[in-house]
Amino acid sequence: MMRSSSAGRAAYRLFIYAFLIFLAVLSLFPFVIMFINATRSTFEIQQSGISLIPSSYLASNYAILTGKTFDPLKGFYNSVIISTGATVLAVYFSTLTAYALFAYSWKLRQAFFTVILAVMMIPAQVTSIGFYQFMYRIGMTNNHLALILPAIASPATVFFMRQYMMASLQLELVDSARIDGSGELSTFNRIVLPVMKPAMATQAIFIFVASWNNLFLPLILLTDNDKYTLPIMVSLLRGDIYRTEYGAVYLGLALTVLPLFVIYFLLSKYIIAGVALGAVKG
Repeated sequence: MMRSSSAGRAAYRLFIYAFLIFLAVLSLFPFVIMFINATRSTFEIQQSGISLIPSSYLASNYAILTGKTFDPLKGFYNSVIISTGATVLAVYFSTLTAYALFAYSWKLRQAFFTVILAVMMIPAQVTSIGFYQFMYRIGMTNNHLALILPAIASPATVFFMRQYMMASLQLELVDSARIDGSGELSTFNRIVLPVMKPAMATQAIFIFVASWNNLFLPLILLTDNDKYTLPIMVSLLRGDIYRTEYGAVYLGLALTVLPLFVIYFLLSKYIIAGVALGAVKG
């Protein structure tokens, strides 16, 4: 009986591992195809469809890409400025807001939190017209700040940070710092933020990816070619009515995706640490 039960557990474990590996391969497959197609010509992509063998047209695709008013360095710079600024502001001020909702007791605290939850239910497209009119009237169109500063108000991030604080932040640490004479902002920066690192890293990945891939608002706010982000440049690659160079399009997409992989790998250890911390606390 013991041998049969251990063999059954081993078979079940092997099945779980095989299933997880299959899901991982399935998730990575589109990215692999994208990188391989970036090395193939338009004719090869149209004729042979999916292929797992790289071709030799990477240099020619890059020449076509840069010949279509596509400036990868300029687009990369603009995307980095917008995404990094939006991520830093959203993570820091959302954590600060969540700290005010968690650590302080004030009369309208629950009502304020309810309003934040209600704002989460409103799609961004609903407010886009009013947002554009507001930016136009204050002269902020065609300005990267119009895409960076609004990130301070991030209801979903505030909600996530508050829930994480309720499980991980001990108010005794905050009270001890106050007794030692630490100011409120200093206590937040030196004690609360280190505790919140896993949650901040997780949200930083989500916010950076969302800001990097954002096409709708930059497309209506930015009209100067020098201020275009990478997603806008990639979207314009298919504007040729005579011929679409799919190899160049895939290369543009690959250049757009690469920084997201770098950000994830840099911050993934904090996510793992957060999961481990939650498991230990549980």
